[in-house]
Amino acid sequence: MNVAEAVGQALARLGAGTVFGVVGSGNFHVTNALVAGGARFVAARHEAGAATMADAYARVSGGLGVVTVHQGPGLTNALTGIAEAAKSRTPLLVVAGEVAAAAVRSNFRVDQAAIAAAVGAVPERVHSPQTALADVTRACRTAVAERRTVLLGLPLDVQSADLPDEAGRTAGRRPGRVPPLPVPPPAAIASLADALQAAERPVFIAGRGARQAGARDALSELAGRCGALPATSAVARGLFAGDPFALDVSGGFATPAAAELIRGADLIVGWGCSLNMWTTRHGALIDRNARVVQVDVDARALGAHRPVDLGLIGDAAETARAAEAELAARGHRATGYRTPEVAERLAREGRWQDVPYEEHPEAKEEDGGPRIDPRTLTIALDEMLPRERTVAVDSGNFMGYPAMFLDVPDGDGLVFTQAFQSVGLGLATAIGAAVARPGRLTVAALGDGGVLMSVAELETAVRLGLGLLVLVYDDEAYGAEVHHFGPGGHPLDTVTFPPADLAAIGRGFGCAAATVRRRADLAAVADWLAGPRDRPMVVDAKVTRGHPAWWLAEAFRGH
Repeated sequence: MNVAEAVGQALARLGAGTVFGVVGSGNFHVTNALVAGGARFVAARHEAGAATMADAYARVSGGLGVVTVHQGPGLTNALTGIAEAAKSRTPLLVVAGEVAAAAVRSNFRVDQAAIAAAVGAVPERVHSPQTALADVTRACRTAVAERRTVLLGLPLDVQSADLPDEAGRTAGRRPGRVPPLPVPPPAAIASLADALQAAERPVFIAGRGARQAGARDALSELAGRCGALPATSAVARGLFAGDPFALDVSGGFATPAAAELIRGADLIVGWGCSLNMWTTRHGALIDRNARVVQVDVDARALGAHRPVDLGLIGDAAETARAAEAELAARGHRATGYRTPEVAERLAREGRWQDVPYEEHPEAKEEDGGPRIDPRTLTIALDEMLPRERTVAVDSGNFMGYPAMFLDVPDGDGLVFTQAFQSVGLGLATAIGAAVARPGRLTVAALGDGGVLMSVAELETAVRLGLGLLVLVYDDEAYGAEVHHFGPGGHPLDTVTFPPADLAAIGRGFGCAAATVRRRADLAAVADWLAGPRDRPMVVDAKVTRGHPAWWLAEAFRGH
């Protein structure tokens, strides 16, 4: 057995159950060995899509994401998806061929380790036949235990070498025991309990770390004991779905009611949440007299975006359980912010669907017909779609509408690959999520710019037989730039485009498709939903273009 075969089979035993990728000569043998070891291989049409599919798969499945690519350009093609995963602390293993050390003139030679480090990934390498399986095990352990994106380089000369008999006897050994989850010391828990006990209007904001820790139940119990209103960052939306006191998302996407209640808090506790400018509206959602507490497993995250009064290094779920136990021992239980008046207001105004609006006027006939208000479109779809759904959202002016007007059933219902703010990742995100959870309808919510950047992956969705709803908010522009620069009188020719028949393009890939200009046009979606859903459906929604999304001006303050 050579090293490539041994590495592939070992990875399959170490948790690489589903693998995404694009195969070239440098990763051909290791990918076939993965399949021989029992892994499912999902071929993407572009490495950027493959990396994002693996990222989304890991987020939804809760396991290890794995992507395999060719050396050199295979890796650089995947780099945006790798950067997104690294910034999101996704446990992702990137298995990449690598030029042999002696091949100094190879046109594929790039400094792969430096590239990985530059975007926040952890560079690892299979150094020799003797250390190959130990190297693989170390890379998997780092990805899973530390929730990191790891690039595992496989030099071609090492791949082709025979695995020594002694190394072969260790094949497939599981990584050592994962260290226990960190819990702050008793004195720190007591300080947190003091702050919760003193607060009259506490608000919890749970972020990515709380979602990854599965902290919903622990945080809900603690919030109920101290009278806190739970909210989330955008990426953790749905974590408190069904809680009558939940504020939904904090930050630029927050409803007017949620924003007002968060501003009224005298204590803000961030649980696995960075409390960055997006989540706090550049600090405007935090009253200057409010105390701020932050809980995170990464000490470097504490106070990174704003000063905090108390920082605790700990797992969100375990820290919440410890704080709840401390308050219970003190006999403390408070109504706090959980009053009947707040419950009634949230029942009436807690969702964006409940906020009244005036529809944008329809466009004139010169562009082929009227255009639908994106709010009207999304609310209508929310009523049509099954509750058990996964919503994957690309980046752009439109993104707040599907992210907030489409309800999600739980913390895995919104897959929000936005840590790098790249346009073009949404379709691949949806495919990875659909592969991870095939029993749910997956919605890929995209702009026309994003879908055209990634359109090759429609073939992947068709080939896999995914019942994917590809919802395109088509304003024939990079709308964020139009609305940001247009009021200043800047020319917009560089960010606007002629009409494209995206429904026809979808049909060309084998998708069902419809163009939507009025609410009545959504009847085609209802027909597709009632059918076998054995192929994707592309909805080219010609949306109104004259108004920016409500969150955009706030977002551009960070640019």
